[in-house]
Amino acid sequence: MTMHNPAHPGEFIKATYMEPYNISCRFLAQKLDVAPSTLNRILKCQSSVSPEMALRLAKALGRSPESWLAMQHNYDLWHAERRLHLDNVETIEFG
Repeated sequence: MTMHNPAHPGEFIKATYMEPYNISCRFLAQKLDVAPSTLNRILKCQSSVSPEMALRLAKALGRSPESWLAMQHNYDLWHAERRLHLDNVETIEFG
């Protein structure tokens, strides 16, 4: 089942953890052991969640690393489907 405009992990982090609990970027970055600028790029949807960041997020915020990567994957795939034109791609018939 295809999601409708899935949230970027950065949007999810802000809405689910940072805003309700009044957590600053600097505080969360410190807990994640990353530079605030690194976290800020994710929060602004300018960077993707890497496997390494997924492990950090899993430990600091909960959820599994796989769920963080799946969220990033769903976001990337949804946007790629809207940008990419496959009209010239041909199906290969096997057999």
